[in-house]
Amino acid sequence: MSVGIVGLGYVGLPLAVAFAEAGEQVVAVDVDEAKVAAIEAGESYIEDIASERLRAVLPSIEATTIYAPLARTDAVLVCVPTPLTANREPDLGPLLAAGRALGNILQRGQLVVLESTTYPGTTREQLIPLLEHRGVRVGDGLNVAFSPERVDPGRTDYNLRNTPKVVGGITPECTDRAAELYGRVCDDVVRVSTPEAAEMTKLLENIFRSVNIALVNEMAMLADRMGIDIWEVVDAASTKPYGFMRFDPGPGMGGHCLPVDPFYLTWRAREFHFATEFIELAGKINQQMPHHCVGRIERALNDASKPVRGSRIAILGVSYKGGVGDIRESPALRIMEELSARGAELAYHDPFVPALPELGLESADLDDALAGADAVVLVTVHPGIDHAAIAHEAALFVDLRGATRGIRVENLIRL
Repeated sequence: MSVGIVGLGYVGLPLAVAFAEAGEQVVAVDVDEAKVAAIEAGESYIEDIASERLRAVLPSIEATTIYAPLARTDAVLVCVPTPLTANREPDLGPLLAAGRALGNILQRGQLVVLESTTYPGTTREQLIPLLEHRGVRVGDGLNVAFSPERVDPGRTDYNLRNTPKVVGGITPECTDRAAELYGRVCDDVVRVSTPEAAEMTKLLENIFRSVNIALVNEMAMLADRMGIDIWEVVDAASTKPYGFMRFDPGPGMGGHCLPVDPFYLTWRAREFHFATEFIELAGKINQQMPHHCVGRIERALNDASKPVRGSRIAILGVSYKGGVGDIRESPALRIMEELSARGAELAYHDPFVPALPELGLESADLDDALAGADAVVLVTVHPGIDHAAIAHEAALFVDLRGATRGIRVENLIRL
């Protein structure tokens, strides 16, 4: 069997490697020439895929920037980005471009599965008309389904193999084809009745997290004003063996899903004359957290008789989560931008993010970043760094992740 992958990012590259490891021939397509060149050289740019693992299956992967070779595959998985516009509306540009390109080369008997997160109805209303461009119709030579990606970058306990795969086809036959395909690389395939159900499933998963993170972030802001340690409260509440699921506060949400996906549903809901007030409120709270964190840093410096302007502030971790180099929607960037606008002298250390060109900064050696810092701010907890030891040595340590809870240091401030 041959499998095509369109989009070779955090979703597409692991899929390409997984199918190659399962013995399938893979055609991997991306418009980014640098990604294609890296794959051809056997150099992985995704933390979850070791270069050694990629090199082991290179004979089974044909990486290219053109769509034509996809015409000879049995199935094509579309894993392109689905970002938001500046007005927080869905940007389907990459998806529509992929659909148009596929529509020009699809052959009878092929299966197309969309994995990119989007609003309910996208597969049926936006993608299928493009795929049927040359007369190949769904139910008559073409199979189409939606299967949401469930990648959690940097996680090792759950991966593509042991995370249940949700699949919803346009027809039962489409669902069967997609389920059979994913059964080659996934232990458990969960069938739903329609692509819309599968599209909504992914949104519910991420909105559930967004809403609960917003709740605990709002509690953190209130606890700060009331002089209560929110980390002590969360730890205590987590001892209840039922009726409570732990969520931790933090500087805000980042990555390719949580800050983006809820807005896909709120936008779509307006077409049905429905206001998703609960979801939008959660998004508003989470977007406020970087600003709250800057205020917390400013107050901490003020208590030490230092202004933000002219202070040297060392940021620990700038990616959106520990153990990965993904800076998409990272709250650290907004925190740094605001501190810089207030006149702070910034340095940062992140072993996964070598440079931030938009801020004119490069990751400094840990000792160099900490040297002479008026404040050290922990934004992202990366492995291999002794944050407790740093907190003991720093003139001022502001912990936005709760990594130092349980220790007592005079100049330690927690969110």
